[in-house]
Order: sequence, then structure tokens, then C-alpha cells
Amino acid sequence: MGNKPTQKVLVVDDEEPILELLKYNLEKQGYDVKTASDGYMAVEVAKKFHPDLVLLDIMMPKMDGVEACRQIKAMPELANTFIVFLTARAEEYSEVAAFDVGADDYILKPIKPRALMSRISALFRRDSQKKTSNSQIKIGNLLIDRTSYTIKVDGREINLPKKEFELLFFLAQNPNKVYTRDELLQNIWGSDVYVLARTVDVHIRKVREKIGEDYITTVKGVGYKFNLI
Repeated sequence: MGNKPTQKVLVVDDEEPILELLKYNLEKQGYDVKTASDGYMAVEVAKKFHPDLVLLDIMMPKMDGVEACRQIKAMPELANTFIVFLTARAEEYSEVAAFDVGADDYILKPIKPRALMSRISALFRRDSQKKTSNSQIKIGNLLIDRTSYTIKVDGREINLPKKEFELLFFLAQNPNKVYTRDELLQNIWGSDVYVLARTVDVHIRKVREKIGEDYITTVKGVGYKFNLI
């Protein structure tokens, strides 16, 4: 029968036909699935279910998807949960808002189930491949441990969402090498996810706020590099 995925997926949408469609297709692929019909319910279910991935609509009653994402990502036990927005909103500011709060992907409706299943598989596959190269980096007062996805500055542990962690780890693996925004997008988000270049800038800013300004330098007109301090 082959090995099927055992990851847990939370589907959040205020349209019942979409919930049923996605639940059916995900369960057919072997995922453990729960559903929620608004942002508030999504947060409550996520607290107990601990999903590996959340498929999240933006426009919903009681609490929109962006705020639900922010609250889910704020829970330490869910900091590494994938968030994929599924939405009919094509405006750039909606996409920027989604990635600003930690989204891993942004997919426009109408949903094509087979294509969506492929995108989800790609997310989990990339995550699995990255975990096989577990290592630890120590530079100055900064310790980055990929085995536990933890950061320590002067011995003080700092929580970083998954994409911020991966961005920092990638840059720290290659100190003093300058990477363009496109190269960082390709290496961190992958070629099968469309992400605005500004997303890199937002994530760099958030990482700097947490670990200090000295480690990552902006190379004007080119991109970013990690400094050996």
C-alpha cells in the first residue's frame, strides 16, 4: 500500500462546500483533518489539535484569517505550523499582510484540488529534506540549533517562526556571502510558491528585531549577507 502521510491538517473556511471538498481530498491522501468555519474557531481548534498545516481563508466572520494566523503563530507549540492562505482576494496588500504574519503560501480561489495537494506535498517534502541536514551554528553570542529549531542570544532562547528561522539559518550557513532577494526567495520559499520580493525585507526586519542589528547587513542594490562577528 505504500507509506501515506500522517500529518494533521486544519481547514478553515466559512463556505461549507469548500470545507467538504478539501476535507474529502485531504483524507483521501491520508491526512488527519479537522475543520473550522471562522477564525475564532480555528484558533480554538488549533490549540487542541496541534496541526502541522492550516489551510486558511482570509475573509471570515468573527475573526479574519490574518488575525487567526497571527494568534496561531504566537503559540510556541505551533510556531512551526505551516500556514497556507486560500482566498479569493487577489489584491497585493492582502498577500503582503498574509506573508507579514507568517504565511508559507498564498493560493487564489477557485481551488484546484489536485494542484493544492501537490503544493501541500511539496511543503512537507521540503521541510523533511531540510531536517535531514540537522546542524548547529554558533557565531558570536548567537547559537542556531536546527535540530530543535531554537535560537539563543547570550544564552537567552528566542522563538522565531519557521520562515524567519530558515532565512537566518541559510544566511548564517554562508557568512559574508551576499544573496539577492530572488535567491533567498528561491532557497527559503521554493520555486513552486509565488512570494513578493518585499516579503524577504519584512522577514529580515523581524529577524533583526529579535537577534540584533549587527548580524545581517543590507548590501544596497543587491541583497543581504550574514556577518561574522
